[in-house]
Amino acid sequence: MADIAVKLVETEEELEAAINVRMRVFVVEQQIPAEEELDEADSTATHAVAVSKGQVIGTGRMLVVEGDPAGTCRVGRMSVEREWRRHGVGGMILECLEEAARAGGMTHCLLHAQDYVKNFYAKHGYREQGDVFLEVDIPHVEMVKEL
Repeated sequence: MADIAVKLVETEEELEAAINVRMRVFVVEQQIPAEEELDEADSTATHAVAVSKGQVIGTGRMLVVEGDPAGTCRVGRMSVEREWRRHGVGGMILECLEEAARAGGMTHCLLHAQDYVKNFYAKHGYREQGDVFLEVDIPHVEMVKEL
C-alpha cells in the first residue's frame, strides 16, 4: 500500500497517537478497562506505527523478555483502526517489529493472540503453543515464531 508508511516511534506525539489508537480499539471497541490497556511497559517498549496522510492508523509494540538467554521478545498491543483492517496494515506493523527484534539480536517472537485473529499470525509464520486461555476475559492463545 503506497500511501502507508510503517516506522518505529520516534517522538512523544507519535507515541501518544499510537496509544490513542489502542484506546479506540481495545477500550472503546472491545470494552477492555483502560487501566488494563496502559501499563508501565509502554515506557520501555519499542513501538511501531502505521501512518497514512499524517494520521497514525495502527500500532504495535515489542518488549525484550528479560532473563531469556535465547533472545526472545514479546509482541503485543497490535491494533489497527477499523476502516484500515484487512488491508495489510497489521502485517506491515508486525514485520517492522520483527525487523527491529532481529536488529536487536532477538531470535524468537512470542505473542498472545486473541483467538479470533490467530490465523492472521499463523499466516505470518507464528505457531500456536499451549491451550486457549483468558486474558482480560478474552480468549487468547500463545504463539511463537523463530526470527
